[in-house]
Amino acid sequence: MLKRLFQRSRTGSQLQPSVAGRTPALPRGVRVYAVGDVHGRLDLLRGIEELIEQDRLDSGRHLDSLVIHLGDLVDRGFESSGVLDHLIAQARGGPPRVLLLGNHDLWLREFVAADRTDPDQVASWIRFGGDATLLSYGIKLDPRLAEADRFDRARLELRLRFPAAHAALLAGLDLAFGFGDYFFCHAGIRPDIPLARQSEADLLWIREPFLTWSGDCGKIVVHGHTVEEAPVTRPNRIGIDTGACWTGRLTCLVLEGTDRRFLQTGGKPA
Repeated sequence: MLKRLFQRSRTGSQLQPSVAGRTPALPRGVRVYAVGDVHGRLDLLRGIEELIEQDRLDSGRHLDSLVIHLGDLVDRGFESSGVLDHLIAQARGGPPRVLLLGNHDLWLREFVAADRTDPDQVASWIRFGGDATLLSYGIKLDPRLAEADRFDRARLELRLRFPAAHAALLAGLDLAFGFGDYFFCHAGIRPDIPLARQSEADLLWIREPFLTWSGDCGKIVVHGHTVEEAPVTRPNRIGIDTGACWTGRLTCLVLEGTDRRFLQTGGKPA
């Protein structure tokens, strides 16, 4: 199953990004750190933050820094609750952050807020890592109950244990963020539709036809969602989901002026 989740970089996938035939750039004096899908790995989140802080110190000059999380903060890893606690605490200090919504974050948000449980939707969430998120709040699914009753009980328990600050964080996640010649979102965009008219579903879920699209939307799309063995750069996109929850490699794209490089936690599967 793990092999099926990883996509091999396609031929030509490391071509340099360009916007209208020129090298994409950020405004001068600003460095952006875009962090891929954390998926409940608090240890890796702390690790990439240490690398970011060291990178900031190593620059030897004053720069405004911005950290952008590309979504999927939760699920699969076993410390989703801890990840949200950590991000809430980090908001009180350090460089400013932009937190984007991922499809897994939306799943959790909807599960907590729902008045009635949709068994099919919840079963999909559980199958793709929601069970680990429940465990991070001290909730285990009861196998003695019928599926619908099992999910209902888990939802009611989670609502009792779910901090208001976690709900506020999830409610405040942005769908996308544009800065300089870059457009940041979780999954990607629908080709040939203006960025301002992209749907929530595509920004959170799309793979094809986005991944094989070779067109130009006027910005370089920086995204996660689709797991690759290594960061992928194409003329119109940069993908940085390297399967952190399995590989131990959480990737951060560093952008400054026209420069582009990567930071990465090195590691072994958890």
